[in-house]
Amino acid sequence: MLINLKTFQIRAVDELFDSSSRMLQRANRQNVIALQAPTGAGKTIMAASLIERLASETQEELCFIWVTIGKGDLQVQSRNALLRFFNGNPTVNLIEEQFNGGRTAIHRNEVIVVNWEKIRSKVRGTGEYANVLMRDGEVINFREVLANTREMRKIVLIVDESHVGATAERTQELKNEFDAHILLEISATPKLVPSAEAIKAGTGDFVKVAPVDVIAAGLIKKDIIINQGIDSLASAEVDSQIAILESAHRKRIALADAYEALGVNVNPLVLVQIPNAEAGDQKLAAIQDFLAEKGITESNGRLAVWLSDYPHSENLGGISLNDNPVEFLVFKQALDTGWDCPRAQVLVKFRETKSETFEIQVLGRILRMPEAMHYHDDSLNCAYVFTNISEIRVAREDYNPNIIKHLKMTRSDSYKNIELPSYYKSRADYGDITGDFTEIFDDVASRYFEFTAGDFEHNLSKMRAKGLNPGLAALSDVVIANVVIEAGAFDNLGGEVEGENQAELSKSATDTQLEFNAFLRENMGTFTNVARSVPAMKSALFSFFRRHLGKFGNQDLFWLQKMVLGPENVNHFKHALGIAVNQFAVHREQEVMDRVEGGEQNTIFEVPQEIYINEFLEEIYNADRSIMSPCYLEVVRSKVEKQFEARIDKDPNVLWWFKNGINKIEYLGIKYFFPANLIKTFYPDYVVQYNDGTLAVYETKSKGDDANFGGFNEKTKQKAEALYAWKTALANEGRNVRAGVVVVVNETHMIVNENSVYDHVKAHSGDLSDWTVF
Repeated sequence: MLINLKTFQIRAVDELFDSSSRMLQRANRQNVIALQAPTGAGKTIMAASLIERLASETQEELCFIWVTIGKGDLQVQSRNALLRFFNGNPTVNLIEEQFNGGRTAIHRNEVIVVNWEKIRSKVRGTGEYANVLMRDGEVINFREVLANTREMRKIVLIVDESHVGATAERTQELKNEFDAHILLEISATPKLVPSAEAIKAGTGDFVKVAPVDVIAAGLIKKDIIINQGIDSLASAEVDSQIAILESAHRKRIALADAYEALGVNVNPLVLVQIPNAEAGDQKLAAIQDFLAEKGITESNGRLAVWLSDYPHSENLGGISLNDNPVEFLVFKQALDTGWDCPRAQVLVKFRETKSETFEIQVLGRILRMPEAMHYHDDSLNCAYVFTNISEIRVAREDYNPNIIKHLKMTRSDSYKNIELPSYYKSRADYGDITGDFTEIFDDVASRYFEFTAGDFEHNLSKMRAKGLNPGLAALSDVVIANVVIEAGAFDNLGGEVEGENQAELSKSATDTQLEFNAFLRENMGTFTNVARSVPAMKSALFSFFRRHLGKFGNQDLFWLQKMVLGPENVNHFKHALGIAVNQFAVHREQEVMDRVEGGEQNTIFEVPQEIYINEFLEEIYNADRSIMSPCYLEVVRSKVEKQFEARIDKDPNVLWWFKNGINKIEYLGIKYFFPANLIKTFYPDYVVQYNDGTLAVYETKSKGDDANFGGFNEKTKQKAEALYAWKTALANEGRNVRAGVVVVVNETHMIVNENSVYDHVKAHSGDLSDWTVF
């Protein structure tokens, strides 16, 4: 595959491959795997990677059918995407181009792409299939092709339900009609989720990609913010249509300026969705007039219109390229499923004549990041929606509940700037071996084994010359044999049972795989993240063998594992891995340093003027002294946080308080080290302004936090002492700021530690002499 997978994608593909391999050993058909992943996670890439691995790493006779459901030429889009991914191997064909009566079966490892809506329709009354590909007749139909294929090889069916409109009934229909050995459904909301009983029985599995992993990888936006700043244009004299267009236009300019400031060549795109029928035609004319006043027209290439009945759409070519000049794209009901334009970042949606409710259908079009990475300016990591719909009803999405922010908190006009120094660092190191290891290992191992690129026979001979055995039949498993223990002597036995006789057996595939994984774990060097590193090392080995030794017929993953672990071979691979891991460590250290230096920002914190939140994860809090109005707080916040809020909100000495956020440059961050050489950021829970002018920053800790009383642990110690150093630096500038760690003891007694040394061992033993009453 020509695309390097992200770590979470590698992990998901590994899980899919393991599940598929187990199911392929079963005799029964219609085994089901559901891959749930949010929009923008790369579901097609992950499924394509699975196909490639199954085709090259298993002994099974397989073929693949990729099914899309929906109107339009979805199958063509899918076919073209798979062709790009596979680069010719395995082969990919459309059903209508290959099965018109001349072929009797699907070839080994061939991928056939089908649009189910194109071939499933039946004639009313007779129940006959309308499409000749499915209908009984003089030539063989596709149903007969499927039957013939099932006699020769196992079918893996991939159902792409990433679009709107697929139902559980439709997916079940596919399951029964194709009767494949494995059905893999890829969707943000899969319809055929296997039951616990099916998973336990081995006939089903469920692989889930967490949205947080997709966001952390930089593939999709962090938040979708609705109608940001629209109130600044609010006026009885301002047309709502003009207001949302003007807001979108201003936001696009601000985003373009932010990209330019970072030296990033991305031209942000605004999508404008207009109503259907006559109302849409009227709206199009009004939009064109508004944009023309801004110098944005079709004739100068800054506007494109995508409508089925529109006379010309010449500006659509290359519109998905990041530096394309089109700034606004107008469309009607829905953009084509599969349409991908990561630079699209703003959506304008006008009210439909039949509905006052905001229906979120096209948000996936503004979710992706243009360069598959997040930027230091968080405004570029968000998507924006502007709409004149009076009621916004957002359905809870269990797979990604917090991405849509449609409720707003506003800072009080009485606020005066506090100018607190803040630190922000994007995450730089996960302690893992990444996809970059593939190239490094390939270079090291190629030189070690003296391989010549593409010369498979030469490379095999070089391995044998070094004393390796590439044709190892099986790994040996030596067991004791014919041991007899006399019952009368049982009580006198020692801790071990020894036998003079031994039997040599072949190690099972399962034990070989476990030993192979253990071998990789033992050769990770200084890297500690097993879950992320082992898949990357596997991928490097697979890539190396495919590139330099070619295909070995039915030799599969089991062969590779035996090859590496063979007694004549293992030390050679251990040596090559050791050199490669050490070289990667140097590469990684420089990469992390570059990321830390590039990701560090020292800023000045002010309470944000406005914060957008999601109604399902935040609840309204009836606060008297919160600087934000209305005050929304996380539903799942800790008990000590709730107690702290109740205390400060009723304290007459408090002018205002603010609940700090996390992981964004707009919130107050403190630099600290944990472990000792690793730079991190923590976000204190609360900022409090007292009536006498004193500012205070507090971190709250719950009893039991990190399995220690009151959070008295090493990590909290580092945070507390960093907070003290931060406060001391401000005091040296003449600033009156308090800062410390607050806990609750005996249910209601609240205490605070503001010392230079945080003695967590003493506190853990029950000595609270360093603490004062809050």
